[in-house]
Amino acid sequence: MNLNNKNKENSPVNLKNVAKGVFDETKIDEGFYILIHNNQSHKPRQVQRHMDNTFIQFHFCIKGSSQFIFNQGRYALSIKQEKSLLLYNPQRELPIDLTVNSSSCIISMLISIKKFHGLFSQEADYITFLSNENRDKKYYTDDAISPSMSIVLNQLINYSLNESIKPLYFKGKAYELLSLYFNRNEDADIERCPFLVDEVNVIKIKKAKDIVISRMSEPPSLQELADEIALSLKKLKEGFKQIYGDSVYSFLLDYKMEVARKLLESGTHNVNEVGLKVGYSTSSHFIAAFKKKYGITPKKYIQST
Repeated sequence: MNLNNKNKENSPVNLKNVAKGVFDETKIDEGFYILIHNNQSHKPRQVQRHMDNTFIQFHFCIKGSSQFIFNQGRYALSIKQEKSLLLYNPQRELPIDLTVNSSSCIISMLISIKKFHGLFSQEADYITFLSNENRDKKYYTDDAISPSMSIVLNQLINYSLNESIKPLYFKGKAYELLSLYFNRNEDADIERCPFLVDEVNVIKIKKAKDIVISRMSEPPSLQELADEIALSLKKLKEGFKQIYGDSVYSFLLDYKMEVARKLLESGTHNVNEVGLKVGYSTSSHFIAAFKKKYGITPKKYIQST
């Protein structure tokens, strides 16, 4: 794909009212980095990082959507939820100029071509853009994020370890993610997750998440949920925790509070109506839950927006 030409169908977003943001950057090894930006605000954020032409860029959108801006804003390339994008151009620099939309999260893995060659030196021809005809050419590809990759990406977001352990933890996950990205053999007999026989179960866990979100006002019990997705209760609990970093109901509570916050901001519903919409039969219970989450009552939150 030629990134030098203007494409009207992919014109960049209007950068007015776009807040500035920063990446949470972790150095994995020399020439190898993980960058995360989780925009939980209600406005887009622009994040930037200088990149020279010796780096391969892997970008993973795990929530929402984002846009890469090229050539001083003359061209934009979108990346949507559960999609990945690989960029490499040895002929010119591709600095990261990224607009992360509201309620969106993107993880970027940056690795120098020297480091990358060292990892795959014995099987370099297996990696498409390292073949002789592509070795010195620009390259891009977009693809879906596989369930196994989704697990690792969510673990990078939801890790709850001591900060002193973070570099070691991220290092392991970064190499795992890189391995999974290039493991294109769907028949490979590899157990990608300790409790899962295959990725079908990961899809079931994602279905469980969609179910509780769609029925957040009256969610099913854990056993009912397990029965509905045809997975044992134990695997549901363990799988949900591993993929989303929290228990089913803790995840749902956070989701409900985020929905409530946005409804309050919209000004279209009062406190009682918002509480009912997210599943609270009494306003007092909703107010208590909201205050516990955000440290402020719904009424005061409305006044502050």
